Amino acid sequence: MGDMVTFRVNGQTVHGDGARKLIDFLREELQLTGTKNGCAAGACGACTVLVDGKSTRSCVFTLSKLAGKSVITIEGLSAREKEVYTFAFAEAGAVQCGFCIPGMVLSAKALLDVNANPDSAEIAAALRANICRCTGYIKIKEAVHRAAELFRTGETIPRRVYSGAAGEDFPRVDAEAKTLGIGLYADDLTFDGMLHASALRAAHPRARVLKIDAAAAAAHPDCVAVFTARDVPGNNKIGHLEFISDYDVMIAEGEITRFTGDAVALAVCTNRAVLDEVKALIHVEYEVLEPLTSPQAAMAEDAPLIHTKERNILSHEHLVRGDAGAALAASKYVVSKHYSVPFTEHAFMEPECAVACPDGTDGLVLYSGGQSIYDERRECARMLGIAPEKLHVKSQLVGGGFGGKEDMSVQHHACLAAWLLKKPVKVLLSRQESINLHPKRHAMEMDFTIGCDENGKLTALKAVIVADTGAYASLGGPVLQRACTHAAGPYNFQIIDIDGTAVYTNNPPGGAFRGFGVCQSNFAVESSLNLLAEMAGLSPWELRYRNAVRPGDALPNGQLAGRDVELVACLEAVRPAYDAALAAGKSAGIACAFKNSGIGVGLPDKGRCIISVERGIAHVRTSAACIGQGMATVATQICCQAAGLPPEKVYAEPPDTRRTPNSGTTTASRQTVFSGEAVRQAGLKLKAALDAAGGNLDMLEGREFPGEYSGITDPLGSDKPHPVSHVAYGYAATVAILDAEGRVEKIVAGYDCGTVINPKSTEGQIEGGLLMGMGYALTEDFPLSGGIPQVKYGTLGLIRAPAAPEMEVILIKPRNPGETSYGAKGVGELATIPVCPAIGGAYYMRDGKLRTRLPMENTFYRPDSRR
Repeated sequence: MGDMVTFRVNGQTVHGDGARKLIDFLREELQLTGTKNGCAAGACGACTVLVDGKSTRSCVFTLSKLAGKSVITIEGLSAREKEVYTFAFAEAGAVQCGFCIPGMVLSAKALLDVNANPDSAEIAAALRANICRCTGYIKIKEAVHRAAELFRTGETIPRRVYSGAAGEDFPRVDAEAKTLGIGLYADDLTFDGMLHASALRAAHPRARVLKIDAAAAAAHPDCVAVFTARDVPGNNKIGHLEFISDYDVMIAEGEITRFTGDAVALAVCTNRAVLDEVKALIHVEYEVLEPLTSPQAAMAEDAPLIHTKERNILSHEHLVRGDAGAALAASKYVVSKHYSVPFTEHAFMEPECAVACPDGTDGLVLYSGGQSIYDERRECARMLGIAPEKLHVKSQLVGGGFGGKEDMSVQHHACLAAWLLKKPVKVLLSRQESINLHPKRHAMEMDFTIGCDENGKLTALKAVIVADTGAYASLGGPVLQRACTHAAGPYNFQIIDIDGTAVYTNNPPGGAFRGFGVCQSNFAVESSLNLLAEMAGLSPWELRYRNAVRPGDALPNGQLAGRDVELVACLEAVRPAYDAALAAGKSAGIACAFKNSGIGVGLPDKGRCIISVERGIAHVRTSAACIGQGMATVATQICCQAAGLPPEKVYAEPPDTRRTPNSGTTTASRQTVFSGEAVRQAGLKLKAALDAAGGNLDMLEGREFPGEYSGITDPLGSDKPHPVSHVAYGYAATVAILDAEGRVEKIVAGYDCGTVINPKSTEGQIEGGLLMGMGYALTEDFPLSGGIPQVKYGTLGLIRAPAAPEMEVILIKPRNPGETSYGAKGVGELATIPVCPAIGGAYYMRDGKLRTRLPMENTFYRPDSRR
């Protein structure tokens, strides 16, 4: 306890304990939850408030520093300010997951209060303490420019009329709630009598748990219970892929830990502030064992098994078409290189949180922020040993995911404690816990050999890929599949030999991360293509253009490219920027990519929707999670288009297992295609009923209109000459241009994502993906020592606003769009993939040095490379 301090918050006099953190006082004492806690270490800026007019990170400020001062939170903006910032951020398309936006708004206010007409550099500098992982900062800066203009001129906020139709820049339906901080994320929820729980994690990546002694912890006055594996009433093994389910809810006595993110015990307390104190009282006795920290060590003949898989191999893929060895031997030019890429961290803005509450005598309600409410229901019900229907899951806003919120992190522990204690329980990960335990982008070692003839026509590709899948399966098998099926790029390779292996180790798990294995193999193949172009006497652009997949061509996996393929148009769109850069004496690189939409490879994959008419409003009900990509807005627009309704007559409901049908996980760039098509089908049924009712929606009160779309594909290894691996692919070409100092000056990207439902939102997705890919190329890393992460949020290498380059996104209008979802194709993952090798190509042009490791060495962005 500290001395009591008096200060003002949003004009009201308040009193608080001087030792308390400002963010905790605001969120817990005053219930001002618009201030978000992203890292609790002053590194992300989500918690930004104004203290006497200056932007301040409230997570590092104690109340003792605030005596007599004035604090303004997002809730304390004037009515005019709220109106302006809401409009500006919505119009610019600056809102995606939204978790960072209140902090961005407060930093913008601090600037605009003293500088009414800032330029872009001044805006970027004002936002330098605020990280956004979704947008690439471009549209946030545009929003601040627009807000400044409105404040300067006193202009009345324009009242725009929207049709909501597909193709319109319709504002995000959640823009106001996210901009003003009134939308609820899981950590914003509180319930009467709510308890707090946190897991004690393994002290060693590989050790036998000999004994767990929780007596001292249980005796703590604020401790309600300490649970271990023996308290799990159902199955202690869960997993995102049900047929594997190898992830331990908690490590039992006598069992061996697999990485330092493993839970050993679960402490439940009345007060969140004492959780670490109570966990420190849990004594665990270990027999420390040597960890397996590389695939090579794990595959050794005498290596101990981490699970039950022979030689610790989770999965193996071998894709063969033709005789690659013979084709390469006969090729005029051949390039063979080894590539190495590290684990990387999603760094979504919102740390994982879930709240579980009793529901009657034999059920639970789970409030979460994951990527599929039905996955959460299935896994948590399995753990509890109850029917899935007994678990009611309701999604709150999701503060970013990028694949990192597909696996269980907090949901199962919240459910376990709430089930056993019959009280509401919240589990919130600290940022460091989040970094340490959730699955990462896979580290991979890759050998690529490619050849071409004297005219630059690609002849064959041979690749060997070894993926470190870490301690648990997660989605390591499917990630390996995508790395292999996309390893030849979007080119007319007809002969391939691609061997892939995913290996268990005692490192943090590898799982889904935007790009899903394709970022890794695309970096390898595109980098090698630059060398091959040089040998063949062609420009990197020309080699790609000659070999680009065109409609009717067979993709490397044998699938025939559809009539909607526009890769050539993507290359043609970026060529002027590429040529202009070279003419100006600048270094520029180019790369292409493609990425599937949907799970594919013969697996069941369905999108579902129900549109119900309730009180004169068409409720669009689908469980498709919005993790920042704008699914609710897409669903609204597709419904408006199909049913012919204005947007004010449409409401897209949040995912809820009692209300919204199972539309699968938000993964594989699938929701706009699969759930979007389900919405279209339901909307067309509503349209027919509306026409029969003379256009009177009220006459349809109480009626429901279902829609379902199933993607029919063929399994890997199909004996069909041209199997359908996925229902759709998006294509992209990206150019990266360096300035004289070696900085990335500009990125120009041409994207074929089919019919664009919302152009501004799509641009924002791509801009955010480009910056994420730039970070993957140049600055982001996830160093490990003995399997233990050696990184904090502030040292991940995330790119901030002042370092974000200019970006130009060119959306290619399809000449022959498909029918599914009006011809839309996924873009969320594709956006990240080609920029990394494009940057590598620019540096190769600059100094003739091929970068084969990430993050790239000898660049402006690494301390040893500045010139």
